[in-house]
Amino acid sequence: MTPPRSAFGASPSRGRTRWTGKAGSTGALAWGLGMLLLVANCAALGQASPVGLWQSIDDASNKPKAEIRIRESAGVLTGVVEKSLAPSASPNCDLCTDDRKGQPKLGMEIIRGAKKAEGKEAWEDGKILDPDNGKTYTLRMTPLEGGSKLQIRGYIGPFYRTQIWVRVQ
Repeated sequence: MTPPRSAFGASPSRGRTRWTGKAGSTGALAWGLGMLLLVANCAALGQASPVGLWQSIDDASNKPKAEIRIRESAGVLTGVVEKSLAPSASPNCDLCTDDRKGQPKLGMEIIRGAKKAEGKEAWEDGKILDPDNGKTYTLRMTPLEGGSKLQIRGYIGPFYRTQIWVRVQ
């Protein structure tokens, strides 16, 4: 009696486990690609936070103005001017009206007290200072394009001013 033949015309192997697919089959490839995409998405989501180094863009010239480092401590964000990229009329914040009056702009904390808004991808309730005009605005920060850009919106009453910052790190 001859052993039964498989659909491919070969006799089944004796005493060995039969695999239903080939090594490297499309199922394994799809699983591997799915895992790679999952890891990439998790990394992108980790970047969708304002924490990091940002390049601010000047409203008038549309050129980089400064680099601001945003840090998080106990759920509260602060931002410090780390590097100036454009000349300023004054190296100090002469127009500031709070504890920063007369202080150097370089190293100055310009973002204070921002917290993640519940149920939103935005950070609010903080303040942002424009050291060139001394004005302090109520702040809302919203990551854009997977965290590669940051919308900075400062409010005084119903009026607001918006800038888009670009991530450096």
